[in-house]
Amino acid sequence: MAPSFDFSEWWSRDTHKGTPVVVTMENPNWSMLELENPDAPLQQVDKDRGKNARQLTWVLLLKAHRAAGCLAWLATGLWTLLSMVKKRLIFRQGVAMESEISKKEKLFRFLKAFLIFALAALVFEVFAYLKGWHFSTPYLYVPTSFGIQDFLQWIYLSWISFRSNYIAPPIQTLANICIVLFLIQSVDRIVLCIGCFWIKYKRIKPKPKDESFELKDVEQQDSAYPMVLVQIPMCNEREVYAQSISAVCQLDWPKDRLLIQVLDDSYDDDLQELIRAEVIKWNQKGTNILYRHRLIRTGYKAGNLKAAMSCDYVKDYEFVAIFDADFQPNPDFLKQTVPHFKDNPELGLVQARWSFVNRDENLLTRLQNINLSFHFEVEQQVNGVFLNFFGFNGTAGVWRIKSLEESGGWLERTTVEDMDIAVRAHLNGWKFIFLNDVTVLCEVPESYEAYRKQQHRWHSGPMHLFRLCLPDIITSKISIGKKANLILLFFLLRKLILPFYSFTLFCIILPMTMFVPEAELPIWVICYIPAVMSFLNVLPAPRSFPFIIPYLLFENTMSVTKFNAMVSGLFQLGSAYEWIVTKKTGRASEPDLLAVAERESKSLSQPLHRGASETGLDVLSKLSKQPSTPRIKKINRLYRKELALAFLLLTAAARSLLSAQGIHFYFLLFQGVSFLLVGLDLIGEQVS
Repeated sequence: MAPSFDFSEWWSRDTHKGTPVVVTMENPNWSMLELENPDAPLQQVDKDRGKNARQLTWVLLLKAHRAAGCLAWLATGLWTLLSMVKKRLIFRQGVAMESEISKKEKLFRFLKAFLIFALAALVFEVFAYLKGWHFSTPYLYVPTSFGIQDFLQWIYLSWISFRSNYIAPPIQTLANICIVLFLIQSVDRIVLCIGCFWIKYKRIKPKPKDESFELKDVEQQDSAYPMVLVQIPMCNEREVYAQSISAVCQLDWPKDRLLIQVLDDSYDDDLQELIRAEVIKWNQKGTNILYRHRLIRTGYKAGNLKAAMSCDYVKDYEFVAIFDADFQPNPDFLKQTVPHFKDNPELGLVQARWSFVNRDENLLTRLQNINLSFHFEVEQQVNGVFLNFFGFNGTAGVWRIKSLEESGGWLERTTVEDMDIAVRAHLNGWKFIFLNDVTVLCEVPESYEAYRKQQHRWHSGPMHLFRLCLPDIITSKISIGKKANLILLFFLLRKLILPFYSFTLFCIILPMTMFVPEAELPIWVICYIPAVMSFLNVLPAPRSFPFIIPYLLFENTMSVTKFNAMVSGLFQLGSAYEWIVTKKTGRASEPDLLAVAERESKSLSQPLHRGASETGLDVLSKLSKQPSTPRIKKINRLYRKELALAFLLLTAAARSLLSAQGIHFYFLLFQGVSFLLVGLDLIGEQVS
């Protein structure tokens, strides 16, 4: 029935309410109209009736123009995506495939077989749908003759019976298990958020028992400051070594109470000379800084730190601060962290928060900022306040050297040496403090290749460590509650269960239920709970709310990498021992660059020692005369597992159209497009 547009009562009103509305037409051929309030008094009824009708027409045209613009934007995006598929996947222009190892991975072969099955099932289902045999038909006729069409109908009937009796029950059982794990992990996430809200509400903040370092009368007595050792481990960090050394050398701490170690594991001779020249430059300014280079690079970062701690002069120092090569601490970092150790002999670690100079560089960095903001703001802060334990982040922290020595020091047995030493220190009774208001500038990976390798190490290492630490946790003298927290929450729930159910539920079971409709996933599992969890994750980074949907899709996309890493670490496969230094770009925000330049100008005003400066200048002049290497053009990669899952989910989305499953279709469609963007290496592209 057509709607009735009766405007007689609307036109007959005599009162004027509201304010005029000015509508600016986006088309340059349209003029600006001022729409008076419909309740305004009218002098000429016939003329105003025509005027209101014209105004309604203009408004409808404006809405149609905006709708057409939205459709044009979607069409442009789809065309661009199809063009990239044609360019990178079909013609292989400007792309490089993954290493040959990925071809032999069992996970990739499983996904490839699953995709072939899904395509065959989709063709068969479409044929059955066109013939009227689809599963919505309650009863199927069992043929008595065996023509080609009757034979196909009999096969389809047998397939329905087989999948109902033998395939659907185990899929539904696995789905129910994953749903239970999903709910448990969601409850854990909600509890952490409640703890964070409580900290904010009560304004709970770790405070040092004695803030004497900040008093003016003590600043004149350098002997009151404890001896602090600062370590900067690095390996081929050409882009960031200078800014990191510069920031650490300008820490506000008495020079005779501070020693800086630059622990260089670079195997590039030219880069070694550059770093050595930078150390000489700061040494001649009066900074106590040493350059160390290992000839035998065993144990990666753990071996580097272990070798540095074995020096004889380390015994004279009480604390050690660690900064990776891309970290730039503020000058007051030590004065904000070291006072927490005073009169607190049980404290072993003070961890600061990371702040990212390139968080708005592209979509990938924005999504990482959401994840890491939740990690620091919620996970680390809540665990630090209520449990006095959390995983050491490997950098931007200050350790009591005694706690390191009593816990066994740095070990080279895993690729997560920071988590390893934190767990062993916790088992020895040491407490940790997290300072959410003390931030250190650093970078997040800007390319998907670097981020993918980083996440593989971060998720394979904990599972490898769990195998090694489990006997020590069980036999340790800590309380049963702390043991349960370590085993059930710290390792199993947050390191094993999370990537397991995320990959299994949304990447395997959900598309499988499209071809085996007898097994079902509730809508609240697919839509409502993930939306709520994503909302909670974005809360610590409120500026990132516009990216909540891309964040949800990208987290599911990363589940294949995290699941593969978790399995390799748990079963000690070859990739569990893989360590690749995360690629840095050396970016810094404009205010940071201005501040560094100002500090540099002040430091340069100090008298220089001629002999030391000549050594550094000689090195720099020698390197500057060498021919510059040509800039390597960026080559995008194709990721096989992500592409296989993309086509699998898109195939399942096409199958969901036959059963008119709206939410399932949209989720599978957008998730498949997300996998396709990642598989084509488009997620790290620069955006304005």
